[in-house]
Amino acid sequence: MAIIIETKRSQPSSLFLKFAKRAVEELCSSVQGVNSVVLASGDGFEVASVTNQQNLDRSKVAAVSSSLLSMVQAFISEIKLEDCQSFILDANNGKAIIAHVACDNYPMVLVVLTDKKALLGQVLHGMRFCSQRLVEGDLKLTS
Repeated sequence: MAIIIETKRSQPSSLFLKFAKRAVEELCSSVQGVNSVVLASGDGFEVASVTNQQNLDRSKVAAVSSSLLSMVQAFISEIKLEDCQSFILDANNGKAIIAHVACDNYPMVLVVLTDKKALLGQVLHGMRFCSQRLVEGDLKLTS
């Protein structure tokens, strides 16, 4: 199964927004080497973010990451891969990891930007934990 981002454009509750902000803050502070975390809606709007980087346009990161995820979806479908949850951009000075957050009520995209010293396994583990919390929060806070 490929990543599916549906644009059931509904506004998340203020309670969920606070919950999401805490979740991305915890991800950024708990994994060494993570510089920024941006949580975006499936249609490219910033939901919550935290950054240690100056001059990072979080709105642009949200919009571009959503578009990238859509392009990756098309590519994944074309090459017959199934159940892709994330993809990684690896550069000389760090990584960008973009992952689908499968919330029923508000599907999202989680973007993590790291420095070059970040350990990929730790980052992916932290992202999975954060995504799982967001899915659970979506279920609890929108029911």
